[in-house]
Amino acid sequence: MLENSKLLNDSWLRWGAETKEDAKVCIMGVPFDNAVSLGKGAAKGPETMRSLSVDMSDVTEDDIVIKKGVLYDTGDIPVDLNWERYYGTVEDEAYKLMKTGNFCLFLGGDHSVTIPLHQAFGKYQKETKENAKIGIIHFDAHYDLCDEYDGHKWSHACTEARSLENVISGEDLFFVGIRVAEEIELETIAANPGITVVKAKEVHKAGVDAVFSKLKEKFKDYDAVYLTVDIDVLDPAFAPGTGTPQPGGLTMIQLVQLFQMMLDELPLKAMDIVEVAPDLDVNNITSWAAMRLIFDLFGHFSR
Repeated sequence: MLENSKLLNDSWLRWGAETKEDAKVCIMGVPFDNAVSLGKGAAKGPETMRSLSVDMSDVTEDDIVIKKGVLYDTGDIPVDLNWERYYGTVEDEAYKLMKTGNFCLFLGGDHSVTIPLHQAFGKYQKETKENAKIGIIHFDAHYDLCDEYDGHKWSHACTEARSLENVISGEDLFFVGIRVAEEIELETIAANPGITVVKAKEVHKAGVDAVFSKLKEKFKDYDAVYLTVDIDVLDPAFAPGTGTPQPGGLTMIQLVQLFQMMLDELPLKAMDIVEVAPDLDVNNITSWAAMRLIFDLFGHFSR
């Protein structure tokens, strides 16, 4: 059962719908960070992002007024000490949320929470349409393609290794922002030549329009795409509050522009924002970066 309270829905000010079915965006928090390999603290991400929302404006940078009823927050999935059972609960609750047919936003938590979210997405989309063409766009400093890390297959370094097992194939996976790798991950990429990688330095050199052209060409014929955003895709100057920061990342405006283009022109159906660690942050810079994406999401569905 999800943790829910009037406070959770009130935190998004006056934009909340009365029911999930009435909303256009459904939100669920997954405050779990037991799979990190370095700095911990992402479990506090959902709570902090919600708390900051009370200070958000009603109007986006593009002069879109956020509409009342655009969102519904189901609350958080309370952490269970039984990891396998917890992931099962996350998958089940995410699947139920996706069955509303609304866009689903999941707030992490470390990147391991995306493992059951991908499973739910694959299950729902394949039930919705036979032979559905499903894609994953992964914004991150890291590939998260390790088969095992720190002795565990559910580490936050194994996110996409798990998706390649039964959700998608290599040709359906697109990475943006990469700037570090494990040797075993390079072997996985070599074994899956369909995987597309745009490193952070290419974003800087080619620009967002050129990068989006690759994304659009890749996913133009897809039925549904899941976007996962590890906040460390940003340079630490824009997102210091994360467990595994890597210099040389995207700027905030690059991320915003790519996100807006994807919302407008790709079949995005669900997304998550993970690895926001408030205790490692400075003046909530990282949480505010995540909130900018959320605000643009609300704006998109308020048109």
